[in-house]
Amino acid sequence: MERLAPLARQRRQRLAPLARRFALDILVVIVAAESAVEIALGHHSWRGWWLSPWFAVPAVLLVVLPLLARRRFPFYAPAAVWLVAAAASFADGWLVVMPSSAVIAGMIAAFLLGVVCDGPQARLGLAIVILGAAVVTDNNPGHPRGGLIFTPLLFAIVWGAGFAQQQRVQHAEAAERRAIHAEDEREAAAHVATAEERARIARELHDTIAHAVSVMVLQVGAVRHQLPDVFSEHKSALRDVEQTGRTALTDMRHLLDAMRSSPGSDVELAPQPGLDRLRGLLEDVERAGLPVRLRVTGDRFPLPGGVDVSAYRIVQEGLTNALKHAQATEAEVALNYTPDQLSIEVRDNGQGAVAGCVGGGHGLVGIRERVRLYDGEMIISSPAGGGFLLSTRLALTRHLP
Repeated sequence: MERLAPLARQRRQRLAPLARRFALDILVVIVAAESAVEIALGHHSWRGWWLSPWFAVPAVLLVVLPLLARRRFPFYAPAAVWLVAAAASFADGWLVVMPSSAVIAGMIAAFLLGVVCDGPQARLGLAIVILGAAVVTDNNPGHPRGGLIFTPLLFAIVWGAGFAQQQRVQHAEAAERRAIHAEDEREAAAHVATAEERARIARELHDTIAHAVSVMVLQVGAVRHQLPDVFSEHKSALRDVEQTGRTALTDMRHLLDAMRSSPGSDVELAPQPGLDRLRGLLEDVERAGLPVRLRVTGDRFPLPGGVDVSAYRIVQEGLTNALKHAQATEAEVALNYTPDQLSIEVRDNGQGAVAGCVGGGHGLVGIRERVRLYDGEMIISSPAGGGFLLSTRLALTRHLP
């Protein structure tokens, strides 16, 4: 029995989607069968042989069974129910109204005409429902007083329920499409921001690397010229090193030209800032209206050029976010020097985790790229006391001489 329980559960799980898919078809078949049985066993006095049960049963089935074709013909199948019902009522007014379950078929058809996706077809379906219900009611010899108004109104309300359901579905689908489109736009913008920041990092590193390689080339050239001729092999090797260095400088310059964000940009010609210019940055931010405190712990020491530039840019971006997005009244920058890493924290007392600066601007995307470049870590959070905290760590072990 324990082995059969999982099998039974799996069978129920497989049958559940089928039952939901074909539930309406099963209901239509039940309605058709009940109508046929009620017609065949009824005691109605038919007018002529052509309206005998042998004709009446197929006729009422012809009214109900078109609903089974609703998937292939979402408009024509339910419309056929009302058109055939109206035509059959002219043959005998009792034919359509005598089976009580035929009302259910009419309601199903009215609802399906309401959920038609095409707006003009849905409105045409409403006209068919109202006119069909009016014709069937008028041809019914025993219709109550006011039936010509209330019966079509009843089926029009059912149509309205289907129409409202379709509107909700369309609004939900439109909202889902907008959400997917917005997500695609955010991802595309993040990719562009990442590419731009990597190009910017490359431009900033150009000065540092070019300076180091230039010094090496000059030193190699000086040593080569001072060597006596007896060391001709050494001079030749040094000449190769010097030539390789000059070629590397040329290749770097060409690569940087290809990574420029716009033709003729001279951004790489400007001196790149480091933490030695941090005081000037803090003064600029204070003049813009945001007081900033600087706290430095640990023994300061010269940083590698790329790390120095990235540290400055991280502080700059953190303060820019606090100034533009967080509506802060004060901020604090904390630097912690250790032999193997540099920790940077930018904290403000603004409106918490500033989602706008993450999704609107892409400064944090750039910070994340810089942190990844130096095997570091980046954390953004809202401290318990409120505000916004940007915390990063830049590894120094691999970059120190």
